[in-house]
Amino acid sequence: MGIPYFPGCTLHVKAKELDDSTRAALAALGVELAELPEWTCCGTVFPLAQNNYMGMVASARILSNAAKQGDGRLVTVCSFCYHVLKRVNFAIKNNDEARTKLKEYLEEDYDGGLSLLHPLELLRDEVGFDALRNRVGERLKGVKVACYYGCMLSRPAREMDFGAPENPTIMEEFVEALGAEPVDFPGKTKCCGSYQVLNEHELVAGRVKDIFKAASLCGSQVIITSCPLCRFNLDTFGEAENRSKIPVLYFTQLLGIALEIPIDRLGLAGQDGDPKPLLREA
Repeated sequence: MGIPYFPGCTLHVKAKELDDSTRAALAALGVELAELPEWTCCGTVFPLAQNNYMGMVASARILSNAAKQGDGRLVTVCSFCYHVLKRVNFAIKNNDEARTKLKEYLEEDYDGGLSLLHPLELLRDEVGFDALRNRVGERLKGVKVACYYGCMLSRPAREMDFGAPENPTIMEEFVEALGAEPVDFPGKTKCCGSYQVLNEHELVAGRVKDIFKAASLCGSQVIITSCPLCRFNLDTFGEAENRSKIPVLYFTQLLGIALEIPIDRLGLAGQDGDPKPLLREA
């Protein structure tokens, strides 16, 4: 029986390569994922109104159903899904009114006891970065990597518990375990403009320009991310900047490269931007 896994809507369509590379890379490391049955969208955005419990119902239902699998853990890799599910889980566990209301809405007795895991945490705490280092060898030795967390993984700090909110380090530790070199990237937790892309193109283009400029100045050869929307914005608005020089990959694709998984299983065949120079160097 694998660890319960919530892929989320985007990973079945626009970001299928994130789903494919996550499953392939973790399987190569002996970690089996078991996709939740009959899952729905998490709601995408955590409700900002303090008592908008109806906006938490979709995520609460997913968490309650995951708890029934009996593993005590739930893995999800999309930054938005991880953000929303973890904050709703925190509310159910720590807010008596939220827990009571959501129990009434769902007619389920879930109390927030599930442990939400991002694959980076799974790699650090269960696979182990030392074990990963021994597994991958030196294929990525010397490759300079900009770790782009975006704004969803580490904020708000108390609810997300993903390291220092402005300076998380787990992705850099992961890169070091792969034998590559994480650069000192000052843009790593800057917002890319997120869903403002729907009606504020100039704002997003400016944010993306700043992110590529910062990555270029610190000598990055590749940018890695966990967020499908960050990836979309970087791909879409970065074309006029450094796209031909700095490819953008999901961190699981870089892991798959280090594990020598065939690139067609990592979604690299249709990659926007050309990762081939990086692969030739690796």
